[in-house]
Amino acid sequence: MEKRNVIIIGTAYPFRGGGMSTYNERLARAFQDRGDKVTIYTFSLQYPGFLFPGKTQYSTDHPPTDLNIKVAINSVNPFNWIKVGIEIKKLKADIVVIRYWMPFMAPSLGTLARIIRRNKHSKVVAIADNIIPHEKMPGGHFLSKFFVKSCDGFIVMSRSVLNDLNKFDKVRPRLFSPHPLYDNFGAVISKSQAKRMLGLEEETHYILFFGFIRQYKGLDLLIKAFADERFRKLPVKLLIAGEFYVDGKQYLDLIDSLGLKADIVLRTEFIENNDIVNYFCASDIVAQPYKDATQSGVTQIAYHFDKPMLTTNVGGLSEMVPHEKVGYVVSPDVNEISEALLRFFIENKETEFSANAANEKKRFSWDLLLEKIDAVVVESYLK
Repeated sequence: MEKRNVIIIGTAYPFRGGGMSTYNERLARAFQDRGDKVTIYTFSLQYPGFLFPGKTQYSTDHPPTDLNIKVAINSVNPFNWIKVGIEIKKLKADIVVIRYWMPFMAPSLGTLARIIRRNKHSKVVAIADNIIPHEKMPGGHFLSKFFVKSCDGFIVMSRSVLNDLNKFDKVRPRLFSPHPLYDNFGAVISKSQAKRMLGLEEETHYILFFGFIRQYKGLDLLIKAFADERFRKLPVKLLIAGEFYVDGKQYLDLIDSLGLKADIVLRTEFIENNDIVNYFCASDIVAQPYKDATQSGVTQIAYHFDKPMLTTNVGGLSEMVPHEKVGYVVSPDVNEISEALLRFFIENKETEFSANAANEKKRFSWDLLLEKIDAVVVESYLK
């Protein structure tokens, strides 16, 4: 493969971890590992403060020393889009990868893509987390259409997004490539060591809910499922790790009303990258009770640490977790969630499912994603 000049446009340092920047930086390293020259163009302003639901957008980690990251894009300033677009156009990168996840970003990213493509050399490939967002916004359909029409091709990480893309475009090349493995959070450590690091009880088993807490992720379903009295007879607790991106009072009130305060461990702050290993390795199973989804990076962290999973049959989640092999795929229903989790502990499935996860994760490689991007680029030349 001829080595190429690659530009990635999307969230990266100094914006803090989470799925977006972690993915984009890991993608840059995958390109670099095969010898490509890579530059990431990230945001100078990603969201105006009043639109950001968390406490801070910015990382407290040291900047990565192995990546070329340019802080340049103001998501709400059209004059900036023109300036940065012209700058990138002049670089004549072979491939420009744009990460698209919500209609709010469509004006800036779509404008950049249109300007870049005027150099008649760069091919713009969007990696689309979503085309139709989980949470509705006014004009979302029009904005997504504006972005879709600006690209040469697409990579999608779930078949549900592939179907959504067809509502906007049926001509441009697109390929499904599952979310690659998050293999950059360190090696597996013992459950005992992880529990000590987090101050958790050694003899207790833990169900992990991990990640930013939003309505569509179904934490309320999981809490209600965990209220099943049969859990009180087991040495099991629910570990909730992640920052509230909605009003947390509704969840805290639910926990109180169900009398679960003693059975739930709350770590509702942003989890730094170097702590992620502890949360996953301390847990027995990772629960993703989503009401709506396309794909989830949490799944790929769980795979990295060989963790069994419970997920729901929404979006592309069921494509990632083979039912009764790596975990359970259930409906977003309180009773189904509780029954599956109870089976997991009563039937002692952890060892079996963990071994299956270690084998199953081999199909989620970054090299495969690069091959799919290359294939979309090649096909775009034939259009």
